[in-house]
Amino acid sequence: MTKKIFVGILISLFFTGVSNAQTGMPIPCGPTPTENQMRVQEMESYAFVHFSLNTYTDQSWGFGNEDVNLFNPQKSDCRQWARICKESGMKGIIITAKHHCGFCLWPSKYTEYSVKNAPWKNGKGDMVREMADACKEYGLKFGVYLSPWDRNSKDYGKPEYITYFRNQLTELLTNYGEVFEIWFDGANGGDGYYGGANETRKIDAKTYYDWKNTYALIHKLQPKCVIWNDGGDRGDLRWVGTEEGNVGETNWSLLNATGDVSWNMLHFGLETGNKWVMAEVNTSIRPEWFYHPNEDSKVKTVPQLMDLYYNSIGRNGTMLLNFPIMPNGLIHPTDEKNGIEFAIAVKESFAVNLALNKNAKASNVRGKSVKFAASMALDGNKNTYWATDDNTKTASLTIDLGNPTIFNRFLAQEYIRLGQRVKAFKVEALVDGNWKELAKATTIGYKRILRFPAVKATQVRFSITDSKCCPVILNIGIYDAPVFLNAPSVERNQNGEVTITTNDIGPIFYYTLDGSTPTAKSNRYSGAFPFDGKVEIKAISYDPSTGKNSPVTTEKFDISKKSWKIVGATEGNSIEAIDGNPSTAWHQKGDGKTLVDLVIDLGGKYNVSGFKYLPDQSKWSSGIITTYEFYVSDDNMNWKIADQGEFSNIKNNPLMQIRKFRPLQGRYIKLRALKNTYGDIVAGYAEVDVITL
Repeated sequence: MTKKIFVGILISLFFTGVSNAQTGMPIPCGPTPTENQMRVQEMESYAFVHFSLNTYTDQSWGFGNEDVNLFNPQKSDCRQWARICKESGMKGIIITAKHHCGFCLWPSKYTEYSVKNAPWKNGKGDMVREMADACKEYGLKFGVYLSPWDRNSKDYGKPEYITYFRNQLTELLTNYGEVFEIWFDGANGGDGYYGGANETRKIDAKTYYDWKNTYALIHKLQPKCVIWNDGGDRGDLRWVGTEEGNVGETNWSLLNATGDVSWNMLHFGLETGNKWVMAEVNTSIRPEWFYHPNEDSKVKTVPQLMDLYYNSIGRNGTMLLNFPIMPNGLIHPTDEKNGIEFAIAVKESFAVNLALNKNAKASNVRGKSVKFAASMALDGNKNTYWATDDNTKTASLTIDLGNPTIFNRFLAQEYIRLGQRVKAFKVEALVDGNWKELAKATTIGYKRILRFPAVKATQVRFSITDSKCCPVILNIGIYDAPVFLNAPSVERNQNGEVTITTNDIGPIFYYTLDGSTPTAKSNRYSGAFPFDGKVEIKAISYDPSTGKNSPVTTEKFDISKKSWKIVGATEGNSIEAIDGNPSTAWHQKGDGKTLVDLVIDLGGKYNVSGFKYLPDQSKWSSGIITTYEFYVSDDNMNWKIADQGEFSNIKNNPLMQIRKFRPLQGRYIKLRALKNTYGDIVAGYAEVDVITL
């Protein structure tokens, strides 16, 4: 045998060995989820129910001194809660067994501040028991929220409280069957009743609760339970840094096991993290967590809930949706209606996977094995997947749809039992013989859903452009989801540019400027357009594939703000008070004990007959004006008062405030804040506008 032939045999044997090695399962890439985490991830959506004494006092948080006799829900029915949550697509329910006020929904033997001393069921009731039983009846998982902070307990802040806290935790984890999740709120320490002390107590949330031993107790009592914690030690799930219903478009299910966590880490995860800590997107179907009558008109609509779905489950998170309980012990009919219609919308959107069992080919298949072929990502089996060779971190998979097919959604899932890998990918469609890019994104994880305008194509190409390790793709889905024709939003910025938008992707818009009702024959919106003067704009969202349109949006705009200027502003971005964008706000701090005036130069003289004030729209905002005076001036020196009064209930209902008065001619206007909701010297403005003749 010649040396050349011998070397050739060795090379052949080497590559045969490599090929054989790569026909086996890929090795894990970094941290992987536990079985407990996998169970919760596959639940995808589950519910909160918030109910406590502060339901009866119309507060967000109870102080700890609320009268236990307030708790008497005459129609309480946990079976109604369970039925509604089930019909809303939820797979489990987490009940607020004890919120910050310290009131217990179960007859805890460690405190008198519980249902055992309430008039409800003559002190014989147990709301936690009823919830657990209802979950079992409706086939839902049962979870518990237990606030570490207790504003009623006299021992809070002292070492003795930890024993009390663990005793209550033990009651909840031993008396009510299997618990799938225990939820610890991140609010810790502050002012409270504390057994009558009425003082402020501060604790170190990282050390006070001794989470290591508390976790050990949980694992002992409920070995299948996952832990949500925002208080020092990493649990199994993480807060995403917001309660608005979204996680980052980039979302790694990883954090470091120890060390401080920034907002960016919470929202986007940490690619190099050494522990699997999945994202749980918690939000309420209403603005607040507990029931408030003034929010009956603010229940999230089906399009808003669908947006939440895409921004949570569709971004590698789970969705925790809260249903507040009314004082009578029931979920409000509007919450019920919207929740159930939301579940129907999700089902309709993903009823038919157009990629299921279609022919496909991949640029690389692990060891060229049928076991890891492209078809494994299209078979609907959660135990099979397409995988590439170990040294391949970019790859593509092309799906043949057979015939020209309309679709507007693309879904991808990784086999996360082997870790999260993909860092970037794109989706293209073969349209009229040419490849067209539809969308691109970063991470995938358990599930990633991309939305784009409907397209008709014969083939779809999924290209992974960057990956930590060899890609392992569990599932690919292609769908033609219904377009939600919500009434569009019409806004005009300070430069006089009008924009028309919606919270879905796909509809087109038609509008009119003469007050007539728009149709598909009206002006078609193609982008922001200028309009400086007074105008009434009416607009609709329109779906060309069905010929259906949304309800009509009507917006009236007065004089343009193009020449407006804030007079005398020395700090912050004052333009945000008049930029036409309700999502931005400017806060102005007064001097000493007095709030300052907001003075605006309108750039010309007008007959001013009213004004509009929109407070900061972010939750728990400061600077919401309650009492005001409004002035008009020709020269910014001599002022005439045009109106004065209060914005009633603006704290709980921070909508646009509109006031009209006898016309006064002037170039300058002044809004004087006399009081705000916080009792401090800050005035905040999302938008200020005028009404002219």
